Amino acid sequence: MFTCVLIDKNGDSYTSTLTEVNEDALPAGDVTVDIDYSSINYKDALAITGRGPIVRAFPMVPGIDFAGTVADSTHPDYAVGQPVLLTGWGVGEKHWGGLAGKARVKGEWLVPLPENATAHQVMAIGTAGFTAMLCVNAIRQHGVKPEDGPVLVTGANGGVGSCALLLLNALGYQVTAATGRVAETDAQLRALGACEVISRDELSQPGKPLQKERWAAAVDTVGSHTLANVCASIKYDGVVAACGMAQGLDLPASVAPFILRGVTLRGIDSVMVSQQKRIETWKQACELLSPEALEKISHTVPLSQAIDVARDLLDGKVKGRVVIDCRA
Repeated sequence: MFTCVLIDKNGDSYTSTLTEVNEDALPAGDVTVDIDYSSINYKDALAITGRGPIVRAFPMVPGIDFAGTVADSTHPDYAVGQPVLLTGWGVGEKHWGGLAGKARVKGEWLVPLPENATAHQVMAIGTAGFTAMLCVNAIRQHGVKPEDGPVLVTGANGGVGSCALLLLNALGYQVTAATGRVAETDAQLRALGACEVISRDELSQPGKPLQKERWAAAVDTVGSHTLANVCASIKYDGVVAACGMAQGLDLPASVAPFILRGVTLRGIDSVMVSQQKRIETWKQACELLSPEALEKISHTVPLSQAIDVARDLLDGKVKGRVVIDCRA
């Protein structure tokens, strides 16, 4: 038996409960993992509360990431006792995920824990930090350097946003943080490395197709009008790494920034990233995001609190990252 968060649906009844299940209920896979830590991401919160159509099959254990130790394996790359982590691949959506004491998955979905990293550290980074690292790498690969000007991060109090702030600061970039809680969080965001903090209201309403050039690049976690205004405000030949849809899936923009300023809109997906790129990205993230740095943006709660945390996250009551201790 192991403890898990279990989502079920019967007609119009959608439930998320903390329960005990037998190990033989685990889905098919060639590696079984004893989970130490998972985390609560935006997608997990939507799944647990039923506020978004995330779950594809019922019953479902949510949790799109986890870290732990191999308990059983028939996969040639993984041995019993090996520390591993997982993000993406539809886990927590169509295959039982990480908000549990155990998981059984395909070995090719796993990544060995980076050298000198801990299970707690990689889940303080989690899918959000992994996505932020992909965004920052896209900016660097585009050729944007710290001396080219400030980089904007929208949704800066969220998981991706706060990790992006830490990463960009560690790499020497000047960062502008956009948030809906300026007065409440200005000091905290500046402590993470923001040189400027602005209200999300500057970006969240319909704006002009082409606006004053303000930022050399941006990490956008919001979408909709915010992303449109961000693109319209990027400097010539700049880049926007877009990875979120907190405001909406729509993009009410024009082609003006792209054909008049050569702006690049780079979509970032963390779910289907290749194995080699995952290994490299996780190594980078763990080198740049030390446990001490992650303490500024994360806190840890037991699995029994995961459902409450999911509700709080969607209600705007959660800042940064929440690590879930699946052993507690």
